[in-house]
Amino acid sequence: MRVALCADEPYPVHTTVRDWLEERGHAVVPFGSVATGSETAWALAAEVAAEAVARGDCDQGVFFCWTGTGISIAANKVSGIRAALCSDPGQAEGARVWNHANVLCLSNRTLADDLAKEILTAWFGTAPDERGSAGVADLAAVEARHRR
Repeated sequence: MRVALCADEPYPVHTTVRDWLEERGHAVVPFGSVATGSETAWALAAEVAAEAVARGDCDQGVFFCWTGTGISIAANKVSGIRAALCSDPGQAEGARVWNHANVLCLSNRTLADDLAKEILTAWFGTAPDERGSAGVADLAAVEARHRR
């Protein structure tokens, strides 16, 4: 699986996440500070990485910013993206099942290495299923009503 790994500033937990992904055979595609090693505007980094997921160049994404909120808001502006800010494994599993989320957003500030691995295990170990299909269809209808 090709995974977009994006952040707005370098942070040590990114290495843990990258290593975890690569150890499981995922191809990591770096964006933002993960690619450059320097600070990047979070909204712009998220846009480019989310577009790669939406186009199918990457299968899923793992995005970071200080709280995880800004990068999730920015990613969700890209059509076809369902980014979920998750702070524990249960949220990650629920986002995949119920929301068919394709971008995992995480906080640089609060994420310890062990918790990152637990969240990644839940996210990548859970596939979207029919339990979330009705909600995702409702979401598509909301989006269609609000297109400008």
